[in-house]
Amino acid sequence: MKLPSLNTQILIGAIAGVAVGLYFQTLGAENPVAQGGLYASGLVGMLFIDLLKMILIPLVFCSITVGIANLRQHQQMHHVWVTTLLFFVCSMGIAIVLGMAASLYFKPGSGLSLPMFEHALQNFEAKQLPLPEFFAQFLHGLFVNPFKALSEGNVLAVVLFALILGVTLVMGGERYKSILSLLQEGLEITMRIVGWVMRLAPLGIMALLIKLVAVQDVAMLGTLAKFVVLVIGTLLLHGIVILPLTLYLFTGKSPLWFWRGAREALVTAFATSSSSATLPVTLRCAAQHLQVKPEIAGFVIPLGATINMDGTALYEAAAALFVANLVGVDLNLTQQLIVFFTSMIAAMGAPGIPSAGMVTMVMVLQSVGLPAEAIAILLPIDRLLDTLRTTVNVQGDMVGSLVVQKLVNSEK
Repeated sequence: MKLPSLNTQILIGAIAGVAVGLYFQTLGAENPVAQGGLYASGLVGMLFIDLLKMILIPLVFCSITVGIANLRQHQQMHHVWVTTLLFFVCSMGIAIVLGMAASLYFKPGSGLSLPMFEHALQNFEAKQLPLPEFFAQFLHGLFVNPFKALSEGNVLAVVLFALILGVTLVMGGERYKSILSLLQEGLEITMRIVGWVMRLAPLGIMALLIKLVAVQDVAMLGTLAKFVVLVIGTLLLHGIVILPLTLYLFTGKSPLWFWRGAREALVTAFATSSSSATLPVTLRCAAQHLQVKPEIAGFVIPLGATINMDGTALYEAAAALFVANLVGVDLNLTQQLIVFFTSMIAAMGAPGIPSAGMVTMVMVLQSVGLPAEAIAILLPIDRLLDTLRTTVNVQGDMVGSLVVQKLVNSEK
C-alpha cells in the first residue's frame, strides 16, 4: 500500500492534532486520559523540535558560507545583499502599517481597562531595557567567538561569521578550494539528515498542536476577543493577500503554486512557533519545491529567519496601540512613527537577551511612555498568536528568496 505524500501526511497530522486537542480540552485538565495524552504529546513535540534544533546550526553555517562563496564567484553578491535587505525592510514596513491602520480603525481595547487585569499585572514584572542599551546588547551579540556562537545556538552571530568566512574563501581562490568543497559536502549531509527528520514531521506537528489547542485559556480569549480577531485578521491579510500579491507582481508565480511548495514549512512554523526551528524545513522547501538556487536560498533564508519578521513586527505595533487604548492614551502622529520604527527594530530581535520577545515588546511600549507591565495582559494569548506570527515570518522569508532570485537574474 502506497503512503500519501509527506505534504498530505503533515496536513492530516495537523488536522488530527487540532481535533484531539479540542477533545482533551472538553475532558478537562483533571481527566487522566487528557493528562496522559498531553504528557505523551509534550514528549513527542519536544523531541521533534529538538531534532530540528540539533541540525539548525550546522545547516545555517554551511548554507551561508557555501551560498556566499558561490554568489561571489558569479559577481552577484552585491545585488543579492542589497535586494534582500530592501525586501526585508519594505515587507516589514508594510506589515507594521497594516497592523497599525487596523488598530487605529477598530480600536481594540477601547472597551476594557487596566484594572480588569489587576491579577495578571500583580504577578508579572517587566524586564525593562532602554533603546540605547538594547542597541548596545544587539551589536555586542553580533561579533562573538564563533565557537561560542556555534555551541550556544546564536543564529545571527553564526550567520555573520559564516558570511565573513564565505567572502574569505572566495578571496583566497584556489588556495581554499578544499575547505569550500568540505563545506559543500557538509551542506549535502545536513540536508539529508533534514530529510530523515521530516519523516517524523506528521507525528511531531500533531503532538505540538494537541498541546497548543488543549491548554488555551478560553476565558481570556473571550475577554480579549477583539484584539485576538484583529491580530489574526491582519496576519491573514498580510499572509494570504499582500505577500502572494508581491510574489505574483515580481515573479509571476501563482499563490497556489507557492503554497503547494511551501506547505511543509508553513505547517511546521505554525506548530513550532519558531522561525529558527523551522529553518531546516524552510531551506528544504525553498531549494527542492520552489526551485530557489541553493546559493540564494542559503543566504536569504537563514538571514531572514533572524531579522525578517513581518508577523512579529505587525503584532508588536498592534499590541502597542492596544495597550494605549487600555490606558486611554491617544498617540499623536510622532508617537505613531516612533512605534513604527521601534517595532521594526524590536522585531529583528536581540540575540543573547533572556526572554528576548518580552524585552523587545516592552521596549516598544516604553518608547511612547506606555506602562511596560501591561505586557502581562498579552501573555495568556501570546502562544496562540505566536503560531500565526511565525507562519507569516517564514512565508516572508520564502517569498523574499523567490523575489530576490528573480530580481538578481533580471539584472544580469
